[in-house]
Amino acid sequence: MLKPPADHRDECFRAFPPEPAGPPEESSDLDRMLAAARRQLRLLIGCCLLSLVLGVVYVANTVPSFTAEAALLIDYRRLRALHDGPDVAGLDHSGAQVDSQVELLRSNRIAFAVIDKLQLQNDPEFGKPSSGLVAWLRAALHGGGDRVIEENGTSSAERQQRLSALGRFRANLDVRRVQRTMVLEIRFKSTDAAKAARIANAVADAYLTDQLNSKYEATQRATTWLLDRLAELKQQVLTSDLAIQKFRADNGLISTGGRLLGDQQLGEVNTQLVAASAETAKAEARYARIKAIIDERKTDAVVTEAIGNTTIDQLRMKFLAAAKRESDLAPKLGPTHAAVAGARMEMRQYERLMFDELGRIAEGYLSDVVIARTKEKSLRNSLKKLVGGNATANETAVALRELEREAETYRTLYQSFLQRYQEAVQHQSFPITEARVVSSALVPSVPSHPKKTLVLALALMIGGAVGAMLGALRELRDRAFRTEEQVRDELGQELLGMLPLVDEPKAARDRWDALLPELPKPPPTEGKAEGEHTDRPRLLPPAPGMMRYALDHPLSNYAEILRGIKLAADLTLAGHTPRVIGAVSVLPSEGKSTVAKNLASLLAHQGARTLLVDADLRNPGLTRAVAPDAEAGLVQAVLEGAPIRDLVHCESDSNLAVLPVVLQRRLPHAAEFLASAGMRTVLRQARQAYDWIVLDLPPLGPVVDARAIVGQIDAFVLVVEWGRTTRRLVRATLEADRNIRDKCLGVVLNKVNLRQLKLYDACGSKAYYDGEYSSYYHDGR
Repeated sequence: MLKPPADHRDECFRAFPPEPAGPPEESSDLDRMLAAARRQLRLLIGCCLLSLVLGVVYVANTVPSFTAEAALLIDYRRLRALHDGPDVAGLDHSGAQVDSQVELLRSNRIAFAVIDKLQLQNDPEFGKPSSGLVAWLRAALHGGGDRVIEENGTSSAERQQRLSALGRFRANLDVRRVQRTMVLEIRFKSTDAAKAARIANAVADAYLTDQLNSKYEATQRATTWLLDRLAELKQQVLTSDLAIQKFRADNGLISTGGRLLGDQQLGEVNTQLVAASAETAKAEARYARIKAIIDERKTDAVVTEAIGNTTIDQLRMKFLAAAKRESDLAPKLGPTHAAVAGARMEMRQYERLMFDELGRIAEGYLSDVVIARTKEKSLRNSLKKLVGGNATANETAVALRELEREAETYRTLYQSFLQRYQEAVQHQSFPITEARVVSSALVPSVPSHPKKTLVLALALMIGGAVGAMLGALRELRDRAFRTEEQVRDELGQELLGMLPLVDEPKAARDRWDALLPELPKPPPTEGKAEGEHTDRPRLLPPAPGMMRYALDHPLSNYAEILRGIKLAADLTLAGHTPRVIGAVSVLPSEGKSTVAKNLASLLAHQGARTLLVDADLRNPGLTRAVAPDAEAGLVQAVLEGAPIRDLVHCESDSNLAVLPVVLQRRLPHAAEFLASAGMRTVLRQARQAYDWIVLDLPPLGPVVDARAIVGQIDAFVLVVEWGRTTRRLVRATLEADRNIRDKCLGVVLNKVNLRQLKLYDACGSKAYYDGEYSSYYHDGR
């Protein structure tokens, strides 16, 4: 495999420098999204317009309907103010109670009441009976209403009309609770605004009437039941009271103040015993204290009775005076002096007298202790006698209390039912409801359906959503090559250029037709001797405008890209002379023949000796386009050994030599033909006579012909149609033959729509600023 020198490859890469691999810009994702939106803008606008047209058609063909609204307030405080009873206290003020009222407003009972009151079964909007599946479904949904009508004995036609009116009535009625309030909204929809308001008010009135009737009926039933129950309770109360009196008389049970006499006596004796026990404890404590003072001879101790005793006070004063004299004289006269001894004798005399007096007081305390103990003992004996006597009475009292509790229960029930009866009578005489109308329905002036602005906005949103989804689907399905970044990432190849999609220049064909008479005609070949050849080359007829676009528009972007391909080949194949270039593609009809012809014409026009060889033996499209009248070509040169100078055709204004392919029949072994020794001989002759040899090879995808001749080719130019050939197919094709991939100069994206190209590249790319380069290109000559 031929590899270009490293310095030349580096020089080539400097000519086509890759984009620096830096961190992605923050807005790259946003740019891609905006570019995708711009690419799919037409689809998005088309879907929006189509959806908007459908919305307009819907609005124009829909019969407008009006919605009237009335409001009810569930006011439990009103009931509480007028009737403060157990019924009101037990009401559920939670959302469940209000939701129950909502379901009541939606019930068949209210609906039939309104239908009968306003005769809606005869209204064309409501009374027209349905048929088919709709009638069957409504009959199944409203089976309860059907049974009510049958019970009233109406005819089948009237029953069907009422069922039809009921179905349409319930479909047009909407009852809902205002969030976090006790207010119910009643909405009714009709094609007649006045009728909608009339029916909404009728629903509110029917609900209030139903509430009054239900309360009256419930109160009447409760009153009748309470009367019967009161009579039973009254008799039970009388019976229980008589049983109590009879039981007391039979068992001799006497009660005072609501208590039995024995129980009262037992309680009093027990109270006295507790007091006596306390008194005994107090006397014993007092005696024990004074006894301890006497036994311990504590002259400084004082008891309560001694404080108020005059004798003890006088003796104590004298004792203190003697003690004072003794303390005064002892230091002066000495402890053995007669005066000091006399003072001490007086102190002992007074102390003895004080304790004698305390002994008499202690005797009185002892007497109190004896009396208290005697009293306590007496009370205990009395308590024992009463407890023993009341043991039998207590068993009888248990039965008595049971009878009393039963009688009290009957009396409580009787009082409660009597109060309920009085309340029921009051409710029956003055029935009220907890609901009231706070806002009557007014005749609406603006239709509620269809909401034109909302419908059109919704249609526009749906169209935009559908367009966005279809656009996203198209973007996901777009797997073709669009940008230079995709070529590098998917194939690892350099992008040599993007050839724009152009129309065939009719002016070039007209110019060729005008020049044809002036061109020299080749001499006839008839009568030429075998082996003889002429030095005058055969001239090519006028080629299609696209086949010579680079010659007709040398200052165009198309020609500039071909010059870039030549420069890449010069830098990469600097050590090769001459240079053999193969133009290949993955799929047919990608424009490789056109690229090969224009590249060869450009090389020849620049003064290089250039040979263009049509090597596509299976589909020689190049020969059909530029040399349709050729009688011999590559096949004859390989198989018969004919010199190529006798087989080439010349392009007059560029001196390009073209070796066509003329097939008398299809070759079954095209790959072997290209790899044959005869083909190598032909290329050897071409290398001796030309500087550049461009081969138009078969596509790589369907056939293996190009792989067979890869050893004779210096470099390949891969032509890929922009927006058509999938990236996966091209990548798989190159990976299948590494020889072609290694010799590939780069990729040429052909048939590029320059108007759409900037929608695929991010801001800052070359394609994004394609319009800025237009001043350097010129499509004329």
